[in-house]
Amino acid sequence: MDTSALLGRSNGPVTRSRLARDLDALGLRSGDTVMFHTRLSAIGYVAGGPTTVIHALLDVVGPRGTLMVTCGWNDAPPYEFLTWPRQWQERIRAEHPAFHPDLSEADHANGRLPEALRRWPGAVRSRHPDASFAAVGLRAEELMSDHPWDGPHGPDSPLARLAEVGGRVLMLGAPLDTLTLLYHAEALADAPNKIFVSYEMPIDVDGERMWRRFSDIDSENGAFDYSPVVGADEDAFGVIGEELLAAGFGRTGQVGAARSHLFEAADVVDFGVRWIEEKLGG
Repeated sequence: MDTSALLGRSNGPVTRSRLARDLDALGLRSGDTVMFHTRLSAIGYVAGGPTTVIHALLDVVGPRGTLMVTCGWNDAPPYEFLTWPRQWQERIRAEHPAFHPDLSEADHANGRLPEALRRWPGAVRSRHPDASFAAVGLRAEELMSDHPWDGPHGPDSPLARLAEVGGRVLMLGAPLDTLTLLYHAEALADAPNKIFVSYEMPIDVDGERMWRRFSDIDSENGAFDYSPVVGADEDAFGVIGEELLAAGFGRTGQVGAARSHLFEAADVVDFGVRWIEEKLGG
């Protein structure tokens, strides 16, 4: 790792106390329930890495606060395995390990922080194999319990509950196109040509491995075709995020070297639903 560039960009090492001060200045408060997305390299050289970031977040939200991340499942069977040769499918069905909230790794594509948080003492992870979340703190059980098997980004999902309890979303150096809460807006939006997927994954039911079919909006390739609105090369979530900021929602500041944003979860959902319905409703 080239630490010299990271140190220079962030004006020296980024420590736990410095992170806490920057997060406080951004507007994070004691008692907050906050879902966070992090691009660790954008912050600079963080002394202690993900552990330091989580400690700093917990320092700010305190014992009555809650941290939440999106996890997914890094080693889930691919959606397309049902198109593989029959013998290959049979091997997967016979031996692919079941998803286990305590053992199955978070998707590496989400960065290092989700895996670090889901392994944190007292962490609670939701039961859904493909769309799992994890949380630590006072509301962890409330947010994670009984994650719907079908429509896991829709009503009664951890994302829905985050908005309902007055939660917030922190983009800690992460690009706006990673704003996962907008999947909930997609699930709620009343617009034509919404794209759904179904897939099968193994889960653990009372100690027994079994396969289950799930249905959801297409959160991998997009629940809508946004290209007529944003063009083929733009990410719709990034566009919605920028327009959300331009409309006066959220706070922007620097945490370490990272340009960061703090939003009210309900604002993100309401704005996202309106944007989708207005742009795609016709």
